[in-house]
Amino acid sequence: MNKKLEIDLKKLRKLTPSKNIFASLVRSIIYQQLSGKAAAAIERKFFGLFDPKVLNTKGKRRDLLDAKFPKPEQVLKLTDAQFRSAGLSGQKTTYLRDLSLKFIDGTMERKKFPKMTDEEIIEHLTVVKGIGIWTAHMFLIFALNRRDVLPTGDLGIKKGFQKAFNLRTLPNEVKMYKLANPYKGRYTDLTLYLWHILDNNT
Repeated sequence: MNKKLEIDLKKLRKLTPSKNIFASLVRSIIYQQLSGKAAAAIERKFFGLFDPKVLNTKGKRRDLLDAKFPKPEQVLKLTDAQFRSAGLSGQKTTYLRDLSLKFIDGTMERKKFPKMTDEEIIEHLTVVKGIGIWTAHMFLIFALNRRDVLPTGDLGIKKGFQKAFNLRTLPNEVKMYKLANPYKGRYTDLTLYLWHILDNNT
């Protein structure tokens, strides 16, 4: 029988649905394979290309959330040099341009997202260059606030399982789903909890 974790929902990060799907996906690409601090710095510079006032703020992320975010058409108008000035690699520049194009040509049917299953959204998003399963899972959790998402490819989740269940080694996907079975239907609560215990060293 699996160990049942005591999850205090009041201590977990509060989720709020995204008001701008395009912005959420741009952020997801920016944050790929970077530390939070490094990604936040790039995010601020990228915002600054369109809304210079954010460069004069005190560095609090809520200032970015209140900033005027560009439309896909505006992102496409940026030159390679402007992308580089924000700290974006050539690869991520390609990803952001492809994302923008797919919003413009209708490939991204965002209005259908509320009625789509998690699996359908993952399939929909991964047609964009640079968006894989991990990015799609983050989008489901933080932008759409889906309640049953377990990103087994996330290193933090693997470490969270190892810590919460006193495992000798990092678990594989099969092991993680077995341990998570009691939370089926609300995997997201478990996901937030596992990140929480790592971040707070509890």
